[in-house]
Amino acid sequence: MKPKVYIDGKDGTTGLQIYDRLAARDDIDLLLIDEAKRKDPDERKRLMAEADIVFLCLPDAAAVEAVALAEGSGARMIDASTAHRTAPGWVYGFPELRPGQREAIAGARYVANPGCHATGFISIVAPLVQAGLLSADADLCCFSLTGYSGGGKKMIAQYEAAERAESLYSPGLYGLTQAHKHLPEMQKLCGLKKPPVFTPIVDDYYKGMAATVPLHRSQLTGEATLHQVWQALADHYAGEKLVHVAPEGSADAGSKLYGNARAGDNGLTLVAAGNDERFTITALFDNLGKGASGAAVQNMNIMLGFEETAGLL
Repeated sequence: MKPKVYIDGKDGTTGLQIYDRLAARDDIDLLLIDEAKRKDPDERKRLMAEADIVFLCLPDAAAVEAVALAEGSGARMIDASTAHRTAPGWVYGFPELRPGQREAIAGARYVANPGCHATGFISIVAPLVQAGLLSADADLCCFSLTGYSGGGKKMIAQYEAAERAESLYSPGLYGLTQAHKHLPEMQKLCGLKKPPVFTPIVDDYYKGMAATVPLHRSQLTGEATLHQVWQALADHYAGEKLVHVAPEGSADAGSKLYGNARAGDNGLTLVAAGNDERFTITALFDNLGKGASGAAVQNMNIMLGFEETAGLL
């Protein structure tokens, strides 16, 4: 019997992207709610009780309510909101995080899908902390460029309006109070004693991310070099199908990195650039792919025992 999957909040940006990745698959049964009842708690509860996997593509408060709504059912949940990313009892849905993370996801009842900016930062910093090249009390910063689709339907409408503000034609820095909602997971999942100084930036293109962590050699432990940092990342992600490290030296003097370089796919590429004294590590990926819906489907595949990249490559 095929596993049954329900997307609670299918009409949002993340929900629609998950639906697009699942609709053509013949190894699952997608449970669809009547549009007239999509906010009806009784109908949602009925579908959750019928499902093997439930995706929560809802605002934080609504996601918490949905978990309570599913109490008593056998449904396993993948929450795309911020609500449970550092919550006890929830497994963080970044399979490449560390040895054993896939197995934890495979056996989990509750999986918290990572935030988009957090995915970029964690993909860079967590392996370096685990390898001993960055200390847990390192002073770090990160700037992360995203397409406007990451802001959901309201922001998409603002950017695509016929008469839009002149400011929307240029990059916009936000999260200026250093209280961005992704910071708790960025700190916790990397094992840091303090969060980074974080500058998210939204720009006038639909999708794609470039999350960058700049480093001075003095921030590393011992006498580490750029080569050692690149090697630690290459070793960490060796054999991975969705996360890759660009060849050493691929970013030369004439190189440019573009935020939409991996738009439209579900993978992530890390690029190391600079010299032994000052360098950057950049994660290139799609904020709607590995940064949201692609990651959610990857987690579903693991939880159901499917090929991890089914519907993603």
